[in-house]
Amino acid sequence: MTPVPPSSSKDAASVAPSAWSPDSWRGRVEAQRIEYPDAESVARSVAKLRSLPPLVTSWEIERLKSEIADAQEGKRFVLQGGDCAETLDDCTPGAITNKLKILMQMSLALVHGGRKPVVRIGRFAGQYAKPRSSPVETRTVGGVPVTLPSYFGDLVNGAAFTPESRRPDPHLLVRAYQHAAMTLNFIRALTEGGFADIHHPEYWDLSFMRHASLPADLRAQYEQMTRSLADGLRFMEVLGEARIEELTRVEFFTSHEGLSLLYESAQTRTVPRREGHYNLSTHLPWVGERTRQIDGAHVEYFRGIRNPVGIKIGPGTRAEDVRELVDVLNPTGERGKIVLITRLGAGKAGERLAAFVDALRDAASPVLWVCDPMHGNTVSTASGLKTRSFDAIRGELETTYDTLRSHGAHLGGIHVELTGEDVTECVGGATDITEETLHTNYASLCDPRLNYHQALELAFVLARRLSQDGAGGKK
Repeated sequence: MTPVPPSSSKDAASVAPSAWSPDSWRGRVEAQRIEYPDAESVARSVAKLRSLPPLVTSWEIERLKSEIADAQEGKRFVLQGGDCAETLDDCTPGAITNKLKILMQMSLALVHGGRKPVVRIGRFAGQYAKPRSSPVETRTVGGVPVTLPSYFGDLVNGAAFTPESRRPDPHLLVRAYQHAAMTLNFIRALTEGGFADIHHPEYWDLSFMRHASLPADLRAQYEQMTRSLADGLRFMEVLGEARIEELTRVEFFTSHEGLSLLYESAQTRTVPRREGHYNLSTHLPWVGERTRQIDGAHVEYFRGIRNPVGIKIGPGTRAEDVRELVDVLNPTGERGKIVLITRLGAGKAGERLAAFVDALRDAASPVLWVCDPMHGNTVSTASGLKTRSFDAIRGELETTYDTLRSHGAHLGGIHVELTGEDVTECVGGATDITEETLHTNYASLCDPRLNYHQALELAFVLARRLSQDGAGGKK
């Protein structure tokens, strides 16, 4: 695997051939390509994936696209969140339930603040692959430097630093599918069965509000919002308000980074009575910061699927490249198709985002602006441990919100890496995690995540902003 720079190197005519198929990407340079040692095993695994039933349906995908189109117009708000990288071992009832619980609670805070339905999209049931900055990793073992393949997520290899674990295994493509199917089955059973009472947010675990470091005025505002949300839901029920079910219905869509094109293309197919091809491994796949080359394999694959498509945009991206990506991935200007997920860093968000908005001002394609305040704010401690500052995360979110408003656009969603567990991976927040206490429960195999309290606190921060600015902050 050789990293490929994200900038464009060819003109649009050379990267948009007339013919597309689920495998036409094979003729392009594939960033983050995995070199499997046994080609025959790869072929068997891909053939097996092609024979298995889809994980999601085309009508679910079209419903999500319709809701994203509403969000593009300011009628809905998107909450996208979950683990940095799912593991096969985390396919357990407790882990899945905790992720759903925190996403649900965050979404209801946003319903209260924005006075509009929230689209819940989980980074689960497929987020098993992670891009890496280097194809290999070197550690000192027994006083001797040892170099092995990097850990690319449970879709590719294992996290343990041994030759056996780090060897890419194509059978993991099938195992990941199986675990994604089990995860989706459990999620659907929970949501249909009403696994949590969403009408009583006063029963939520809001212990972070009792922490001594939280300012008294902020605590009072949070507590008032919780009471107001509960009272409002009950009042609407008494009146028989028609939208109460829509506002509070627990529905989750799935998303993951479409990193392994072997996995994605094997589940890409046509369906009866609909035109085009659908990626039926997830509702919303996204193309990442390291794989969105205009002339690359990933953009070639993504341009042909009917799903809504997310595009991660970092601070080094040129505004003209963003415009070209949107044109290539949505040449017909379809509503609900493009989700731009900015990951710019607290210090660069304002300047870079303004250039992107200006570049797309007269574009034929509508886009949904979603803020990922996590990835641009990753730092390393003196001991080499990766972390993120809650203050920086909050700062990028607020800067993104303000910049979009001042340039005639609006924030339509937030994308966060989080867990429902009480981990200590990001510093700050009301629970006041410090660099000295990060080791207490640092569980992530890849990037640091917000814990339960930090995630809910961030939702309250955004809900307050939405509430202060009226109808979701849209001008």
